[in-house]
Amino acid sequence: MNLQYKSTRNDGITVTASEAILKGLADDGGLFVPVEIPKLSVSMEELKDMTYQETAYAVMREFLTDFTEEELKACIAKAYDSKFDTEEIAPLAKADGIYYLELYHGATIAFKDMALSILPHLLTTAAKKNHVKNEIVILTATSGDTGKAALAGFADVEGTRIIVFYPKNGVSKVQELQMVTQKGDNTSVVAIHGNFDNAQSGVKAMFENKELARELDEHGYQFSSANSINIGRLVPQVVYYVYAYAKLLQNEEIQAGEAINVVVPTGNFGNILAAYYAKQMGIPIQKLVCASNENKVLFDFFQTGTYDRNREFLLTTSPSMDILISSNLERLIYQIAGKNAEKDAELMRELKEDGSYAITEDMKRELADFEAGYATEEQTARMIHDVYARTGYVIDTHTAVAAYVCKEYQKNSGDAAKCVVASTASPYKFVKSVMSAIDEKYADQDEFALLDELKQVSQTEMPNAIKEILDANILHTAECDADKMEASVREILGL
Repeated sequence: MNLQYKSTRNDGITVTASEAILKGLADDGGLFVPVEIPKLSVSMEELKDMTYQETAYAVMREFLTDFTEEELKACIAKAYDSKFDTEEIAPLAKADGIYYLELYHGATIAFKDMALSILPHLLTTAAKKNHVKNEIVILTATSGDTGKAALAGFADVEGTRIIVFYPKNGVSKVQELQMVTQKGDNTSVVAIHGNFDNAQSGVKAMFENKELARELDEHGYQFSSANSINIGRLVPQVVYYVYAYAKLLQNEEIQAGEAINVVVPTGNFGNILAAYYAKQMGIPIQKLVCASNENKVLFDFFQTGTYDRNREFLLTTSPSMDILISSNLERLIYQIAGKNAEKDAELMRELKEDGSYAITEDMKRELADFEAGYATEEQTARMIHDVYARTGYVIDTHTAVAAYVCKEYQKNSGDAAKCVVASTASPYKFVKSVMSAIDEKYADQDEFALLDELKQVSQTEMPNAIKEILDANILHTAECDADKMEASVREILGL
């Protein structure tokens, strides 16, 4: 079967997987979704003995049906190699009654590596398949992690350029240094005077600008995306939820067919949507628990059925979740609207014009798989402290949001199903917040001095990603106002 992809805003056009990956965003501004979510064609018995790479192939071949076995296996082999500091790629750690799915063992110590290690290979393979002659310009907005992971993935990849926009003063010091020290002749990084939503809206506007697309084409360029709006980002994320279930089975932590709950710290909604897709593929996931920080736009949506971004944008210690426009939610909205592109387009128009929309009662009933919770800054810090005090295990701020929400959900619901928490970043990435939570005495200390303290406290090796930035040169210093992003792109590309 050749699985086709449609835009969430237009049922009329279908494209192949490779075309969807190349485009990133549909021409009408919608997101590409598979016309149906495929089922896994291997049994749990087979899955439980597979390596990460084998699991990746078993999952991704169902979605990316116009890639040959040879092409897909080559992409997987190049992606999941010694860049990861553990052979398991995504190990499970059990602490304090929770299974932490550690998604931060890649080159930039955040979960974005899981998908952004493979996206450049999928994209360049897709370009060859579709006889693309233009240079592909990856245009990306980041709330901290996607930027570095995309830069690392695309650095010096032939036939590509990458331009990353991030909010000045809206990411951690480590995140910023990781980006501005990035090497590669094809890499550009620009700090915008605004927040992540401004950066994301600016990138989307450029994708939707037909005149700009024509001009780019004349100069031998075309845009694509490394954000999770790209289906080539989302599909690889489904893999680790399948892998986690299989490993729980292999380690005899669960019985065959036993349902688990998955708790995901959520900003742009891609990571939890991938878990939802894993459930649709046949993985026994009971509840998908959406964990928010104080920017709790998603929590409020699941409580009320109204999505409303008209609120104060808060900067928190979990900056990758400081998002008020969760782009990937659109894929779920399309699904719960009965795959009604017209309804989806109407709601997205309301979001753009009014900053809010409300779903119907029928759509609300389709959200039964989801639960939601949020953690305040104080609760997040307390969770880091308590998990460490009880077990010696150190978690980062985003993971702590999810762990807190997980414990609260268990307590309030009485649901005894085993819980997997998506652990999305290394504590080294948010060292100041993590160490201050463990002990207030660290609050006034220099961020980089605390790296050695964290090494002692956690009894873990300092990741290469941190060692590399300690004495790296700053290579990117560009800044612009939020409404000047297109001008920056034009300047970088010499248009």
